[in-house]
Amino acid sequence: MSAQRRLAFSGGFVPVEPARRPVLFINPTSGGGKAQRAGLADLARERGIEPVTLAPGDELETLIQGAVADGADALGVAGGDGSLAVVASAAAGRRIPFVCVPAGTRNHFARDVGVDPNDLIGALDAFGAALERTIDLGYVNGRPFLNNVSLGIYGDAVQRGDYRDAKLRALLETAEEEALGSGSAPPDVRLVDDRGREHRSPAVVLVSNNPYALARPRVRGARPGLDGGRLGIVLIDAPAGPPHRAARAWSARSLSVDAGGTVPAGVDGEAVTLSPPLRFTIHPKALRVRIAPRHVRQHGFPSHEPSA
Repeated sequence: MSAQRRLAFSGGFVPVEPARRPVLFINPTSGGGKAQRAGLADLARERGIEPVTLAPGDELETLIQGAVADGADALGVAGGDGSLAVVASAAAGRRIPFVCVPAGTRNHFARDVGVDPNDLIGALDAFGAALERTIDLGYVNGRPFLNNVSLGIYGDAVQRGDYRDAKLRALLETAEEEALGSGSAPPDVRLVDDRGREHRSPAVVLVSNNPYALARPRVRGARPGLDGGRLGIVLIDAPAGPPHRAARAWSARSLSVDAGGTVPAGVDGEAVTLSPPLRFTIHPKALRVRIAPRHVRQHGFPSHEPSA
């Protein structure tokens, strides 16, 4: 048995053999054209990875179906988190592994899963002899999300290009400030929290695939775990009057949200409109994720050689 096969990793990682027919979907415009500038398609092809570069008008779901029909045994994507979720859901449904190549703007998911967000080329090693773990996948009304779904002020804010610069604390502070201001009224959203209290027309609802860390996490990233089998829920009520404001955070396996009409939302940073009722669920350990060994070590998961 090779040294690679004998490596044992904490964090739920196991060594896996190289993919036989890997396919990488590339969004050439993500992250200001990172993949294109790096010549990612050519580099992938040199490593035996079939690159599929998206063009205007392409339907990603159709391209995925074609790749799977041709025998793809690992699916990857170099693009924004919205594209990642589509490919990840397809991989999860077919029980084949998924590879994240950090070619987006902020690479939110890459950071949390342990991929070096600055190592675009090195991430291709995940298609070779690599390490694999299983993580959870969130859904809202059947639509997958790897990171989060945001409703209310933040749901509207994804229309602005600068929203990705905010960390969770800055997001909440900004949302509270806007809720206290004279901005547009929040949508007619209704939900019940873990204490049985009903909230009507909150300023912000943020539902994430596993909870965000409220303190500094052990390793770099916003979510200390992606395999806890629970949604993270952060809610900020609209103020009853200055200076009142209230925030709640809890976790659950599912969440129902009702509204008087369609709800603007951000799903992994993509602006969408959702029809009520909104049903949030989490599928535990639904997704097999492959990661380059160098990224596992950099992310703080130690390795050791087990005794023979």
